[in-house]
Amino acid sequence: MALTVVVYAEGLRGGWLFDDYPNIVDNPGVQPHDASLASLVRAALSSPSSEFKRPLASLSFAANYLVGGLDPYWMKLTNLVIHLLNGLAAFALVNALLLRFHGKRPAGWLAALIAGAWLLLPINLTGVLYVVQRMESMANLFVLLGLVGYVHARSRLRETPGDAGGWHFYIVAAASLVVGTVLGLLAKETAVMLPLYAALAEWLVFGFRDRSGRLDRTIASMFLVVLVLPLAAGLAWLLPGVFDAANWSTRDFTLATRLWSEARIVADYIGWTLLPTPEALSFYHDDFAPSSGLLQPWTTLTALLSLASLLGAALWTRRRRPLVALGILWFLGCHLLTGTVLPLELIYEHRNYFASLGLLLAIVPLLAAPRRRNDIPAADEASRYALPLALPRYVALGGLIIFWTAQTALTAHAWGDPLRLATELAGRAPASPRAQYELGRTYIIYSHYDPGSPFTQLAYAPLERAMRLPKSPILPEQALIFMNARMGLPSKEIWWDSLIAKLKARQPGVQDESSLGALTQCARERYCNLPTQRMVEAFHSAMAHPGPHARLLAIYGDYAWNVLSDKPLGLRMTEQAAKAAPDEPAYLITVTRMLIAMDRYSDAGQAIKQLQSLNVGGRLDRSLAELRSLLHSG
Repeated sequence: MALTVVVYAEGLRGGWLFDDYPNIVDNPGVQPHDASLASLVRAALSSPSSEFKRPLASLSFAANYLVGGLDPYWMKLTNLVIHLLNGLAAFALVNALLLRFHGKRPAGWLAALIAGAWLLLPINLTGVLYVVQRMESMANLFVLLGLVGYVHARSRLRETPGDAGGWHFYIVAAASLVVGTVLGLLAKETAVMLPLYAALAEWLVFGFRDRSGRLDRTIASMFLVVLVLPLAAGLAWLLPGVFDAANWSTRDFTLATRLWSEARIVADYIGWTLLPTPEALSFYHDDFAPSSGLLQPWTTLTALLSLASLLGAALWTRRRRPLVALGILWFLGCHLLTGTVLPLELIYEHRNYFASLGLLLAIVPLLAAPRRRNDIPAADEASRYALPLALPRYVALGGLIIFWTAQTALTAHAWGDPLRLATELAGRAPASPRAQYELGRTYIIYSHYDPGSPFTQLAYAPLERAMRLPKSPILPEQALIFMNARMGLPSKEIWWDSLIAKLKARQPGVQDESSLGALTQCARERYCNLPTQRMVEAFHSAMAHPGPHARLLAIYGDYAWNVLSDKPLGLRMTEQAAKAAPDEPAYLITVTRMLIAMDRYSDAGQAIKQLQSLNVGGRLDRSLAELRSLLHSG
């Protein structure tokens, strides 16, 4: 743990990155003025990342803001503390599992080795230094604690004499799963996998048996309630959306190509966890080419065979080496949610935060197993399955831990400075539009919009390179147009042509909408003199696709109202946004302000009544008071 603090210390000085902006920096909801109930409810329900809002994670961001403002150092330090707590929970969990098969002393040392190595794994760095992924690390804190409670309760049940009751341990086991899952879900949806992880541990470690070796019907019934029934309900809820083509319209892959691709990706995750290279852990993976079939590319087939072999190895070793099997199945099971049918982005390193612990559980005990000795009775579990070649195994394990520590330290050093990080990531992923865009954007920030700054000239090349890369959103074009407009320089027509062509070619994604929003804000605040004809053409191209998102409609409404001075169009677009997202009060608040400005007081009063129904926990009290004041003064 002390070494983890030293390794990560330099990285805490870095800045914001990627999804940190919509979730924290540009999200006023997690920047409360006080700790009142209304402010906290508003913060809890402010996340744009998920329909479930992830309130616990958002509240933690708000708490950081109340203490230290928008200084990313304190946010990252909080993430590091959570990571260390996860390390302690991982130690407790692995130690409890190892005690089922080893003596107390080797179990403790092995558990410390596994948890310590897991804390230092390079693939887990984004769960610490990428602020927004506190959602992942916080969710997994409750997952690990839930597993600790479950394994402890089950161990006590196996040790309790049959006539001694023990019903309270059943309660602890069930409560560990239910409370851990619920609290974890409040941070991120990945915590829903806790009952599956526990079921795998139950199968391989305890066998669904009681102390006498008979089937434990109470435990079996518990998993029916906490795993099987919720799984069936979840599939019934999710599958219609999975097969709805509209949900895949903003992606450059289909359900079939995603499944083919994820086989390669999950196989790659193994290498990225155990033998990572800087190029592999590049943070941005939008340069990945999806698979279009079993042999397109041929590595799809080899990846599927590799994963099938890994699954077969787990099943084959489940009796002889149950913890090896458990580690493999935890790794594979972790990716069932994010690596199968949901229309999520294909690759993220932080998805391995729990999965990597499974790999270490499978591998480290094999490498650290004691030397085989013939003079120890075969009944001794610590030596019964000992492996030969002890010295080479110890050297390999030590080399791996040193390698992981060095890789994490070097990467954390890069994360300690925004320009150093942008340069590093652009070098690691030269074909990534996001990496090249981020380098150009960082140069723009350092230029302070000074035409004479050397950073200004440096910004053009990576942005224009990003603009031409396949699958690039309109972020590079937006940055180029924005930069020149802020400096009072003309924009190239080719930038506008490329931006509009991309919006015509595919349904706008979140990044495209953010780009249009940035241009709109710049024009509204009179920092950018943008050609209105080109902007309108861009909006029309974006909205020509079926089912435009509420955010896009609201941005166009903002532009029409404040820049074009077309009040009816601005109101109409914003009303459509409010209808498209009826649970999001921000759009209805804007509609109400527009109605008051147009002297439509009766309609504004109706909108205020509608807003009142969304005022959960008083989160809209301030906004409602301001709107009522405007209405009465009008």
